[in-house]
Amino acid sequence: MEYKVFGCKVNKYYTDKWLNSEKLKDENGLFIASCVVTDNAKRKWIKFVKDSFKEFSSEKKMFISGCWAFKDWRAQEDFFELYPELDKFKWRIVILWEDPNEVDTKIAAEKTQTVKQKQISKAKIQNIGSKFSGIYTKKFILIQWGCDSFCTFCLTVIKRWRHFSRSKEDILEEVLDFEKTGWKEVVLTWINLSAWWLDTTNDIWKSRLAELLNYLLDNSTIPRIRISSMWPEFITEDCFKVFAKTRIYPHFHYSVQSWSTSVLKWMKRHYNWEYMRETLKKTLAIKREDWVSISIWADIIVGFPGETDQDYNDTLDLVKNYWITKLHAFPFSGHDMWESVPAWDMENQVDGKVKKVRMQALLATWEETREAFVESQKWKQLAVLIEVVKKDWENITWKWWTQNYIEADETNFEIISWEVNKNEIVIWKLK
Repeated sequence: MEYKVFGCKVNKYYTDKWLNSEKLKDENGLFIASCVVTDNAKRKWIKFVKDSFKEFSSEKKMFISGCWAFKDWRAQEDFFELYPELDKFKWRIVILWEDPNEVDTKIAAEKTQTVKQKQISKAKIQNIGSKFSGIYTKKFILIQWGCDSFCTFCLTVIKRWRHFSRSKEDILEEVLDFEKTGWKEVVLTWINLSAWWLDTTNDIWKSRLAELLNYLLDNSTIPRIRISSMWPEFITEDCFKVFAKTRIYPHFHYSVQSWSTSVLKWMKRHYNWEYMRETLKKTLAIKREDWVSISIWADIIVGFPGETDQDYNDTLDLVKNYWITKLHAFPFSGHDMWESVPAWDMENQVDGKVKKVRMQALLATWEETREAFVESQKWKQLAVLIEVVKKDWENITWKWWTQNYIEADETNFEIISWEVNKNEIVIWKLK
C-alpha cells in the first residue's frame, strides 16, 4: 500500500495505524491522510487526488482518511456533495473514518456525548494504540483527542469531535511497547494535548500535563520524549520544572496565533499578550539538566479579520524578541471553499495582498532569528538522532535533527562519537 500524509502529527499516528490494520492488509492502492487547515490545503487535496488518478492503474483504489474525509470522527456521508469535482472518481474512492478500530471510535464518541468526565477507560477501549510499522523512526502517540474551545478560525474541532483523554497507564503501555523495539524517540501529540486529563479544553489555567510527563519519565527509559504543539494557557510552573529534564526534548511548540490581545479575543483564545510574554520568558529561563539551549516553535496566523498594522507589528516583535527558532505561519483562511469557519463572516477582513506582504516580512524576520540561534550553537556538543542514512562505496549521507531542532546532515556537522547508522544517537559539533 502506497501512502501520502498531509497535515499534522495526528495524521501520522493514524497513517501508521491504518497501514497496519486488518481492514487494509490485503488492499492494493493509495492511502491518503488529508488536511483541511486552510483553503490552500483543500485545493492541494483536490489537485493531488486528480493527478494521482491519472497515474493509477484502473484496478487500484484510493483510501482517504484525515480531516478531509470525516466529520465527528465518522466517514463523511456527504463527501461527494462537498467535493463534486471528485464525483466521477467515486467508484474508486473509499472514504474512511478516523480510526481503523471503528467500534472503538463509536464507543468513544458515545462516551463523550453522555459522560461529563471524558477520559478513555482502558477496560472499555482496548488496543487504541498502533503497532510500530517502521514508517517513521519515531513513534507518534496520541494522549488526547478533540477540543471544546471552538476558536473562530478552526475547522478541526468540527471534524475531530470533543475533548477526551487516554489514561496515563494506557499511554505508558504504548511507550513501553515501542521502547522494547529499540527505537529511541516518542512524540506526544494531540488536538489539544496540554489539556490532558481535564474535563474540558475550556478548563483553563489548570494542567495535569506535568503529572503525565513525570509518570512517563519515572516508568520508562526511552531516551527522548518530544512534546508536540501546546496551548499556552495550560502551561504551569510544574510544567516548566519537568521541561528541564534531560529526556524531555528541549524544543517547545506553542500555539500562539497572535501577540495582539484584541486579535486573540476575536479568535476566542484564552490568554492575552502579557500571559504569552510571561510564558515565553519562563520557557527561555529554564535551566536544563543537560545545559542544552532551548528552542521555541510558534504557530502564527497572519491577517486575521481586524488585524491592524500595530497588531501585526506586535506579533513581529514576539518573533524578534523571544528567539522563535521555528515558525509555523500561514495567512488567515476563511474557508470560503466548502465548509467554513465563524471568522469568515467577521467584518474587517484583511486584503489578500496585505496578508502576503505581512507573511513575507514575518518569515524574513524568523529566518534572521533562526540563523542567529544556529550561530549561537556553533562548536557546542549536542546529540543527533539519525533518521535517514544512505551509503555507497565512497560516501555516507545522513540527516535529521538535534534535540533542540537544528537540522543536521554531513555538510554542516562534525560527528564526534559513534557510527552513523539509522536510529543511532551521535554526538556532534556544528561546523
